[in-house]
Amino acid sequence: MKICLIGPSYPFRGGIPHHTTLLYRNLKKRHDVKFYAFKRQYPKWLFPGKSDRDYSNTALKEEGTEPILDSINPVTWFQIYNKIRKSKPEIVIFPWWVSFWVPQFWTISWLVKTFVKSSILFLCHNVVEHEANKFTKICTKMVLKNGDYFIVHSEEDLRNLKRIMQNAIIKKCFHPTYSVFQMNGISKEGARKKIKIKGNSLLFFGFIRPYKGLQYLIEAMPIILQNIELTLLIVGEFWEDKQEYLKQIEDLNISDNVKIIDEYIPNEDIELYFSAADLIILPYVSATGSGIIQLAYGLNKPVVSTNVGALPEVVKNGKTGYVVNSKDPKALAEAVLRFYKENKENEFASNIKAERQNFSWDKMTNTIESFLLDKNGKSRTKM
Repeated sequence: MKICLIGPSYPFRGGIPHHTTLLYRNLKKRHDVKFYAFKRQYPKWLFPGKSDRDYSNTALKEEGTEPILDSINPVTWFQIYNKIRKSKPEIVIFPWWVSFWVPQFWTISWLVKTFVKSSILFLCHNVVEHEANKFTKICTKMVLKNGDYFIVHSEEDLRNLKRIMQNAIIKKCFHPTYSVFQMNGISKEGARKKIKIKGNSLLFFGFIRPYKGLQYLIEAMPIILQNIELTLLIVGEFWEDKQEYLKQIEDLNISDNVKIIDEYIPNEDIELYFSAADLIILPYVSATGSGIIQLAYGLNKPVVSTNVGALPEVVKNGKTGYVVNSKDPKALAEAVLRFYKENKENEFASNIKAERQNFSWDKMTNTIESFLLDKNGKSRTKM
């Protein structure tokens, strides 16, 4: 099968570049794949973090990637279209996660759909972005209308997409596991020594944004600390006012039990923080899917998540972690305390190993292949 993939990769950082790069790595094992990546992602004035560049010493990248697309240079959009027109792939894949990419992806997908006749597949990380408004929803609908096929990670996103396109051809495939960050095999004791913490620890990992509900986890800490001594690791770059969280921590008198690493974590250090933790906490207020859970599973760590989006579909309550109500600090605290009281770490870790087959990259590849299998009655794979 001839496939064209368009999306971010190295030198850009974050979950979407990681996902797209790993998708390319796995697709090209079985197919003829062209990967047209980004030359420029967001203009500096639009990006909320310190930088969108990945400065990891062990950057995730793949040979054969062609960095072409410049988000603010339409000439590059037409360059990609011309490359697609010449190669005539059977399917063109776009990741979809935020409405910033409407002009670029609408232009390319419309040209391809109109003049090349290749099928268009949108792999939706979010059908509607976090903190969306009416305008971004209209823009999202406009670009997704060019799609022939869609992959979503959750029932919630399947429903969201059906509202936009009632007759859309949609398949659900869970976000695959990130096992590539298991690099050094560092022990829990070694990781804690390096981070300079002792004893039990919880981990909140990733960019700090309003929808992630960190304030509810902080609010749960006094309840937890009444029963067990531990450290909460907050590891990730703040994309909102950090001072509000610092004040909350100080007001609750838990400063000695919270360690904040306010920076983007390079690939080679991801394992360090997950290895140091007993339990990964996702106190999200809203979500569709989460790469953080798949990082945790790739590193064999159980999870406490809230019951939003795809999270309860991925976290098996009482088996690979716990699922609790969102915006409920008491429920978060009770789940953490139950984990320690019932000594669930080894049991959950064993269950996660068994569950990982449900989140494989082969499953994602098979799902993509299945669209054309359904269309043509046979699967055409690269020999």
